[in-house]
Amino acid sequence: MISAVAEMYAIHPQTLRLYEREGLLRPSRSDGNTRLYTDEDLERLEFILNLARDLGVNIAGIAIILQMRERMEQMNSDMQNFVSYMRDEMLSRMQQPPRSESGLVPLKRTVVVGKTVRKR
Repeated sequence: MISAVAEMYAIHPQTLRLYEREGLLRPSRSDGNTRLYTDEDLERLEFILNLARDLGVNIAGIAIILQMRERMEQMNSDMQNFVSYMRDEMLSRMQQPPRSESGLVPLKRTVVVGKTVRKR
């Protein structure tokens, strides 16, 4: 609840309401419309408070930093999915038997050994 969270972090409940209004926090609501903060919400609040208190970042700056952080997390997730896909694809192709009779004409290689030319 908002009063418990405000007390826990030594901030005014209005500050939490402001963070919610600005879209920095998104607590869920109970049937009675009471704000309910999850562990994830509290971690995000701690990050916000660190930016505001320790680094002096204003609300607009906090919003930009949070957006950039979310984008980075999404890009990281996308990259991990891509790497996983590529690994699976490579393993799948490595397990397939080699293709024979592909219709391709093999190239002859010319190897020079000393002054002798050999065709392979």
